[in-house]
Amino acid sequence: MNKFHLHLVSDATGDTLASVAKAAEVQFDDVEAVHHTWSMVRTPAQLERVLNGIAAAPGLVLFTIVNKELRDSLEEGCKRIQVPHVAVLDPVFAALSTYLGAHSKNQPGRQHTLDSEYFGRIEAMNFCLAHDDGQSPENLHKADVVLVGVSRTSKTPTCIYLANRGIKAGNIPIVPGMPLPTSVESLTKPLIVGLVASPERLVQVRRNRLLALNQNPDTDYVDIETIKEEINTARKIFSRNDWPVIDVTRRSIEETAAAVMQLYERRKETQS
Repeated sequence: MNKFHLHLVSDATGDTLASVAKAAEVQFDDVEAVHHTWSMVRTPAQLERVLNGIAAAPGLVLFTIVNKELRDSLEEGCKRIQVPHVAVLDPVFAALSTYLGAHSKNQPGRQHTLDSEYFGRIEAMNFCLAHDDGQSPENLHKADVVLVGVSRTSKTPTCIYLANRGIKAGNIPIVPGMPLPTSVESLTKPLIVGLVASPERLVQVRRNRLLALNQNPDTDYVDIETIKEEINTARKIFSRNDWPVIDVTRRSIEETAAAVMQLYERRKETQS
């Protein structure tokens, strides 16, 4: 495993850089990045500390600095230290500027301003937490998305991810021997999506869950035949209601959420 130093320098939270770095790193085998995150860099003194840190552990520098003076100082410092440096948003800014015939504001952290979108995400997160794991099913008509599935099909983390995108999401578990809340199958406003996974995957995830909680791992909860019955029951419910189904067996939370968002956007387009 080859290790290298990766410096992420931002005048805001650094979330954008972290996402870009993660997306790029996974495309390379047998390498491991040692991350050095430098966020909220907005003064010459803060930048000087960054450059000292880069000099102490030379490596690739990715940055999102919009202030011209700070940016010039960073680039000059990187050249002096002789490390490669990349302004990751430059191609996007250039393309937008050309397409729109306008110049960017060059104000750090504008994506984090307290606008209606921000408060919409907060509202969505509050909704998600209040309607997790079958809570308050009578209010699910206010949701944008409702996820339904057997235990350990990633319903809660997917809802949290959707909430971070401003989508009000709740989830309902399918529990053996218990019917769904009567209000769920009569919902018309929210997009309802069924989540399934392979029995083998659910056995593994559920067993690990029980072990983590120091509980007996030899129960019907992890019995593969019982789980097969649970999944068959779930699929019958999804088919009866004509709900779209996503198999999460080989999907990450992000991939599952992306599939849900695609369904959600398509549904909005057909209804508009």
